[in-house]
Amino acid sequence: MEITTKMIDNLAHLSRLEIEPEKKESFRNDLERMVGFIEKLQEVNTKGIAPLLFMGDAKNVWREDELQGSIDREIALQNAPLTDGNYFKVPTVIKK
Repeated sequence: MEITTKMIDNLAHLSRLEIEPEKKESFRNDLERMVGFIEKLQEVNTKGIAPLLFMGDAKNVWREDELQGSIDREIALQNAPLTDGNYFKVPTVIKK
């Protein structure tokens, strides 16, 4: 797949990036190499191969949930910039 300057400009717009004109060629080369690598991977025959979920032999190594204590409300609110005594107060984000 050939990466064009128009495609780079479109990607930059969609990702809200500003790519300097002198770096576009380098960016284009990098993208072409990445796409070429993916195209090469798609040529590999994977029929009959189960998906790899874990890189090692260990599976589902999770810690057990343990009930632990929490800090007191007064300690939690101690360094808050603004409270009402019981809760943190934050600026309004969604206006009705």
